Amino acid sequence: MEAKDFSVLPRHVAVIMDGNGRWAKKRGLPRTAGHIEGAKTFRKIGEYAGDLGIRHITFYAFSTENWSRPENEVAAIMRLFNEYLEEARERLEESIQKGIRLRFLGDRSRIDPDLLELMDFMEAATAEGKKVNLNIAINYGGQQELLQAVQSIAEDAASGRISAADVDAAMIENRLYTAGQPPVDLMIRPSGEQRLSNFLLWQSAYAEFWYSDVLWPDFTEQDFDEALKAYEKRNRRFGGV
Repeated sequence: MEAKDFSVLPRHVAVIMDGNGRWAKKRGLPRTAGHIEGAKTFRKIGEYAGDLGIRHITFYAFSTENWSRPENEVAAIMRLFNEYLEEARERLEESIQKGIRLRFLGDRSRIDPDLLELMDFMEAATAEGKKVNLNIAINYGGQQELLQAVQSIAEDAASGRISAADVDAAMIENRLYTAGQPPVDLMIRPSGEQRLSNFLLWQSAYAEFWYSDVLWPDFTEQDFDEALKAYEKRNRRFGGV
């Protein structure tokens, strides 16, 4: 699809990929079928966002709370994630040429070692990408992210490396998974739900929100365009007048 021109583009777009299970249920299919279609949409929208010139895009793939889902569903999601990474490794040269940097946000302690090895490889292999920063949040929780940042600061304070007066917003931001990236400008959530679900809590403090009733597997480039058009019309005052 040909990328369109927009007068204003958000620097950082975040997407909550929601509605895979409901999409499958509507069709009498297992929830895993919804995740398979959702993975295709993720690839499509990720590539389209990069073609438009969006520098940073973060997809919510798997939350810290998602482990409570049925074991077969969790296994299917991880299998799809592994397939995506294998495909990404095969297309590594193309990603490097496009200037894509792949990063993974979240707690890696529960990730399967083989999958973790692939994640580490892709992060290192694309580390020099300067055009598109593609973030995938896996085993991610916003509260957990803030907790680990505060714990890191507390450890430095306890050891005397910093004092309470040294702690500021920049110090916290530098200890988040998104360190070095701009805050979220536009948060997109399809499927009719209207909540953050513990996603990028700090980074979304002044984000513009856009909701859609479209279930994620049915989400198209045209839907993404609608979100960007709505963003163009927003008057972002950041607490001012």
